[in-house]
Amino acid sequence: MEAKSFWVLVTTLVFIIRGWRQTEGCLEQERTALVQLKSFFNYPLYLNDGVDVKGSNCCQWEGVECNIISGRVISLNLNYARGSTSYGYLNVSLFLPFEELKSLYLCGNKIAGFVDNKVSLLSAFNNLEELRLCNNYFNDSILSKLKSLTNLKILDLNWNRIISLCHFEGEKVQPMMNLEVLYLYDNLLNNNDLTYLKGLSSLKSLDIRRNQLEGSIEIRVFNLIFKKIKYNLNISLKELDLSYNKIEGLQSTHDGERPLNLTNLEELNLNSNSFTNSLLAQLIGFSNLKSLGKLKIATLDYVFTVGTTSLIPLLETFSSIKTLSLRNNYFNDTFSTQDQLHVSSKIEGLVLDRSSLNNNIFQSIGVLDSLKFLSLRGCGLSGTLPAQGWCDLQKLELLDLSENALEGTLPSCASTALANLTLLRSIFLSRNLFEVPSIFISFANHSHLKVLFGSQNKLVKEPTIQTWVPKFQLNAFHLSNCKTKELHIEIPKFLYYQNDLSVVDLSYNNFGGKIPFWLLENNTRMDEFLIKGNSFMSHLNLPFHPSPNTSVVDISDNKIQGPIPANICSIFPQLFGLNLSGNFLQGNIPPCLGNLNTRELLLDLSHNQLSGGIPEMLAQSDSLRFLRLSNNHLSGKITPTIFRSSLLELLYLDGNNFDGNIPSIDISTIPWYSLKDVDLSNNNLSGELPKWVWNVSNLKALAVSNNQLKGLIPMELCYLDSLNILDLSKNNFSGPIPSCFNAQSIKHLHLRKNRLSGTLTNAFFNCSSLVTLDLSENQLTGEIPYWIGTLSALSVLLLKANYFIGEIPIEICKLYSLSIIDISQNKLSGLIPSCLSHLTLEPNDEKSSTKTYKEEFLGTIKGANYFGISEIEWSTLKRAEFDEYLFIENQMQEKVVYTTKRASYTYKGNILKYMSGIDLSCNRLTGEIPTDIGNLSEILSLNLSHNNLTGHIPSTFSKLKQIESLDLSHNNLIGRIPTQLTELYTLAVFNVSYNNLSGSIPSSKAQFGTFDESSYVENPFLCGPPLNKNCSDLDSPSTAAPNTSNNEEECGLMDKYVFWVTFFVSYVIVLLVIVLILYINPYWRQAWFSFVEHCIKTCQYFIEDNLLRFPIFKRSG
Repeated sequence: MEAKSFWVLVTTLVFIIRGWRQTEGCLEQERTALVQLKSFFNYPLYLNDGVDVKGSNCCQWEGVECNIISGRVISLNLNYARGSTSYGYLNVSLFLPFEELKSLYLCGNKIAGFVDNKVSLLSAFNNLEELRLCNNYFNDSILSKLKSLTNLKILDLNWNRIISLCHFEGEKVQPMMNLEVLYLYDNLLNNNDLTYLKGLSSLKSLDIRRNQLEGSIEIRVFNLIFKKIKYNLNISLKELDLSYNKIEGLQSTHDGERPLNLTNLEELNLNSNSFTNSLLAQLIGFSNLKSLGKLKIATLDYVFTVGTTSLIPLLETFSSIKTLSLRNNYFNDTFSTQDQLHVSSKIEGLVLDRSSLNNNIFQSIGVLDSLKFLSLRGCGLSGTLPAQGWCDLQKLELLDLSENALEGTLPSCASTALANLTLLRSIFLSRNLFEVPSIFISFANHSHLKVLFGSQNKLVKEPTIQTWVPKFQLNAFHLSNCKTKELHIEIPKFLYYQNDLSVVDLSYNNFGGKIPFWLLENNTRMDEFLIKGNSFMSHLNLPFHPSPNTSVVDISDNKIQGPIPANICSIFPQLFGLNLSGNFLQGNIPPCLGNLNTRELLLDLSHNQLSGGIPEMLAQSDSLRFLRLSNNHLSGKITPTIFRSSLLELLYLDGNNFDGNIPSIDISTIPWYSLKDVDLSNNNLSGELPKWVWNVSNLKALAVSNNQLKGLIPMELCYLDSLNILDLSKNNFSGPIPSCFNAQSIKHLHLRKNRLSGTLTNAFFNCSSLVTLDLSENQLTGEIPYWIGTLSALSVLLLKANYFIGEIPIEICKLYSLSIIDISQNKLSGLIPSCLSHLTLEPNDEKSSTKTYKEEFLGTIKGANYFGISEIEWSTLKRAEFDEYLFIENQMQEKVVYTTKRASYTYKGNILKYMSGIDLSCNRLTGEIPTDIGNLSEILSLNLSHNNLTGHIPSTFSKLKQIESLDLSHNNLIGRIPTQLTELYTLAVFNVSYNNLSGSIPSSKAQFGTFDESSYVENPFLCGPPLNKNCSDLDSPSTAAPNTSNNEEECGLMDKYVFWVTFFVSYVIVLLVIVLILYINPYWRQAWFSFVEHCIKTCQYFIEDNLLRFPIFKRSG
C-alpha cells in the first residue's frame, strides 16, 4: 500500500513539473515560426492572438493545439486563413520547428504548391498523420512529394486541380503504406487513375466523387489497390464513395479470379451517376453483396430515375444493411396493400425523400419492423394518414413527413398503436396541412421526444376545455410561418411545461401579447430564440436573470416600442446575432453592444426610430462582422472608426440623416480588410468619394445614392475586380464616364440623376457581366454606340432623358436577355428597328439579384448531438431542416425606376424579375410601327408616344397577350383602331390620342369598356363612345392632315406660353423685392444709388473717349 502511494506521489510530481513548464509558454522557436506564418496566413480570425512578444504562450492562440505534457505544437488549423485574391506558394521550411506536428489543416488558402528551399517535405512533416489540402490550386506534381510521408493516415486533396494520379508511380518509395483515409473528390480523375492507387492496403475510406469516372467500372480494379487479395484476406475498406460521376454500370470479376471480399465495407455511395436500367440486376449478381454483414449505409440517390426499377426487389436486395437512402428516384411501381417483402429485413433507416410514392406506403411499411428512422419528405403524399401499417413500427425513433400535402390530425391509431411508439425522438411535420398545435396532443405521452418541427401548417386555436401536460422535454421546437384565419393566436400552452429547450422558432405566426421571455427564464440552456414576424407589443422588457447560453435573439418585425434596455449585454453576454429590426424602438444604440464576449457579432437594428450616432465602442468592436442600421433617425457625422474594423464585412447605414464627408482613413495599415458591402444611400453626405474606397480589393457592393456627393467619378473604381454593384445615382457627380468601366465583375451600375456629360465612347465595351445599366437623366450626348451589342448579359437598359442623337442601333437586338428598355426623352431619329421582336423578354433572376455572398456564410450549423439523433441518422438525413440559418440576408435590393401606366414606379424583387417593357417615347422617330413588334408576347408595357410615327396601328398587337400599358399617342398614325385589340384582356392603360385615326372606336367590351375619352381625344375623324361624336355625322376624310402637335410639355419640355408667363411674374417679383429692400435699408439704398451713379459716369466716359472720336460725331468747323 505504501509503495502504491509512493508511485502515485511521484506521478503527481511529474505532472506538476511538466505542467509548470507549460505555464511558461510554448517553445520560443515554435512561437517565432507561428509569427512568421502570419505573413502568409493573414486572415484576422486566425493567429490573431499572435504577437511578436517573447514569452507569449502560442498554445492559446486561435487554431493552435499543443501537447499538454511537452507543450509542443501538435495541430495547426489554418483553414481559410489566407486573405488574397491570387494563388501563392507556401514555404515548407517554416514548419521545421514543429517537430511533433501531427495534424495540419491548410484548406481554402489558394495554395498552388510548396516551396521547399532545399528542405524536403519529409523533413518538415516527418511525424504528420493528418494533412488537409482541400480547396486549393495543387496539381498532379504534389503527389510525388506527398507519397514520401509514410506516417500519413489522413490525406485530403478535395477540390484541387489534379487530373491524374500517375505521380504515385515511377519511384521506389512505397507510397503512404499507413494511409487510411483518402479524399479526392472534385478533381478531374478518370477510370485509369484508380489503378495508380495500388499498394494502399491500409485504406479504410476512399472518396472519389465528383470526378470524371464514366462508363463501366470493373470491381476487380480494387484488386490492384489492396494487395491482400492474393492472400485471400479481407479488405479493410469501410467507406467507398463513387457518387456524382458518370458511371453507367458495375462489372463483376472475370472467371478465374477471386471475388472481392469487401466484408468490412460499412458505407457505399453510388448516387447521382448515369447507371443504366440493369444496375439492380448487377447488384443482385454480386454473390458477395448479400454477405456484407457490416454494411451500414448504402446511398443510391438519383440512380433509378427512368421508372423501370421496382422498389420491392430493391429493398429485398439490401435487406441486410442498416441504412438505405433512395432520394429522388422514380420507381415503376409503389407499395400496394398486397405488397410484402419475401425476406426478413434488417433495415433500420429508410430515406425515400422526393421519390415517387403513394399513400399505400403507410399501410405496407409496417413489414419493415426493424425501422428506427423513416423519411418520406416531399414524396407527393396527400390526404389524411391511414390507421394501419405505419403505426406498427414500434422501434421507430425518427419520422419525417415534411413537404407533403397531408392534412387534418393524426389518425385513430394515435390513441392505440402510435401511443405505444414511445421511442420516438424526432418528428418532422413541416410544410403540410396538419392542424397545429392540436396535433401535438398525440405525442403527449412520448417521453423520449426531443425534436418537434411543425412549421408551415394550419394554425388553429387550442381547445379551451382540454389541458394537457406533456411527458417530453424538447431540445428543439419549430412552429413558424403557419397559416391562420384568426387575428391573434396564443403560443402553444404545452411550452409552459418545457425547461430544456435549446432552439425555439415561433416566427411569422401573428402571435400577440407581450414578448414570451418566460421561455428564456424557464429554459436556461436556450441557444436560439426566434420570434420574428409576429404582433408582440409593449416595451422590450428583458428577463430578470442572465441567459449566458443564448447566442441568437431575433425579435424583428414585431411592434416593440421604447428604448433598447441598457442591460441587454448583461442579460445576453454571449450574443452572436441580435435582430431587432422592423419595430418602433427609440433612443440611442447601447454602446455595450460593442463589448460583448463573442467571437463574431451580427447586429441588425434597421427600420426603427433610433436616434443619435454610432457609439464609438460599437465602432471599435473587434468582433463586429455585420452591421445594419438602415432607415432610422441616426444623425451626425459617421465615425471613421467603423470603417477601420478588420472583421466587418457588411455595413448598411442607408436611410438616415448622416451628414458631412465620408471619412477618410488609411487602410494600408490593416493587414486584412474584410469590407464587402457598403450602403450609405439616402443620407445627407457631401464632398467626394474618399480614396480608400478604391483600395478595398474585396468590395462587392457600393451604394451612395441620393446624397450630395460631387466631383468626377474616380477612374480607380474600374480596378475593383470584385465589384458587382455600384450605385452613384441621385448625386452631383459630373464630367465624363470613365472609359475603363469594362470590368468583367460589375453587374448592376446605376448613375441616374447626376450631371454626367460627354459621349459613351468605349466606357462599357465588352462588359459581358453587366446586367443593369442605368444612365438616365444626365447630360450625355452623341450616338448610342454600336458596342451596346457586346453587353451579352444586359437585361435592363435605361438611357432616358439625355441628349442622344442618331438612330437606334440594331446591335441592341443582339441582347437576348434584355427585358426593360427605356431610351425616351432623347433626340433619336430614324425608324424603329423591326429586329426588336427578337427579344424574348423572359423573366431573369439576375435582373433582381444582388447577392454578394452565399447565404450559408452566416449559418449556424448544429450537429447530431445537438438534436439528440445518432451519427448515422445525421449523416444520412443531413439537410437544411437541421441547419439553423441566421436571419441575416443581403438587403441591397436591386431597384429600377420605370414609367408605365402614366406614372413612374420603382420595381424590385420578384416584380422586377418579371417586369418587361419598351419605352421609346419623346424622340423624333419616323416611319411605320413594325408589325413584328406584335410578336413580343411577354411584354407588359409599350410606349411609342410623342414621335413622328406614321401608318396604321398593326393588327398584330392583338398578340400582346400580357400587355398592361400601350401608349401610341402624339404621333401621325392613320386608319382605324384594330378591333382585334379588344382581345387584350390584361390591358389597363390604352392611349391613342393626338393622332389622325378615323372610323369608329372598337366596342366597349372587356378592357375597352374601362377607357375614357382621354384615350382618344384629338383624332378629328374618330367617332363612337366614349367620344361625343356620332359616326353617322362624320364624313370619311379623303386625306388626313398630318398631326404636328407633339405636346412637348408631356415629354419634360416646358410650353412657350408657360415659359413667358413664368418669366414675367418672376421678373416683377425680383424687381419688387429689390425696391422693398432699398426702401427699408438706407445703407443699401445709398450704396445702390452710388453704384448706379458710378455706372452712368463710366458709360459717359466710355462714349466720350471712344465714340466721339469718329468724324461722324464731330461738329463741323
